[in-house]
Amino acid sequence: MVKGMKIFVEGGGDGRESRSVCREGFRRFIITTGKIEKMPRIVPCGSRNNAFEKYLEAVLNEEEAMLLVDGERPVNEHCQSGAPGIWLPWVHLQHDSGDGWVIPEGDAEENCHLMVECMECWILADRETIASYFGNGLRESALPSDKKPPESVGKAETLAGLENATRNCRTKSRYSKGEHSFELLAIIDSRKVIATCPWAARFIKILGEKMNA
Repeated sequence: MVKGMKIFVEGGGDGRESRSVCREGFRRFIITTGKIEKMPRIVPCGSRNNAFEKYLEAVLNEEEAMLLVDGERPVNEHCQSGAPGIWLPWVHLQHDSGDGWVIPEGDAEENCHLMVECMECWILADRETIASYFGNGLRESALPSDKKPPESVGKAETLAGLENATRNCRTKSRYSKGEHSFELLAIIDSRKVIATCPWAARFIKILGEKMNA
């Protein structure tokens, strides 16, 4: 079993409270999959660049670490062909996401994970929780079609759909990443997410292999 595993995640902003909510969101998501025996340490990093930099520091210090960031853009078929264990998230982050990040020397693709195209696509996988969380006034027809796999929905379409669908909610304000995203992450059915989002399934599978060995 890996000891001292850290997962550097995009999100959480700059405040202590917002990072605590982010940490709890990812912690609950991982726990409720039922596939992880020992929890890693979740490190909310705010911006994606900060997550990458902190991950690099951990690699240089020879710490056990994983990076989890939004994919931002569609993932090229070349980067996700064959079994998920041989997918190429670092190639995506270098050439297609707009980041230009290069895999650290000696690192492995299995330590890098993507939320495709963004974390909100995981939320889309559980429409029932969206409905119960936002309550009266939710306009579900404004959400992206549930006939599309969540990871095939673009980031802009996902965010616009959530904002438009919640515009007239009576008990919650219109969807915003800072106010709602990690609260929702903590309560969505993570099993639905890994059943419909292959990149999320890859993350949990590899994390389980590391933490349960």
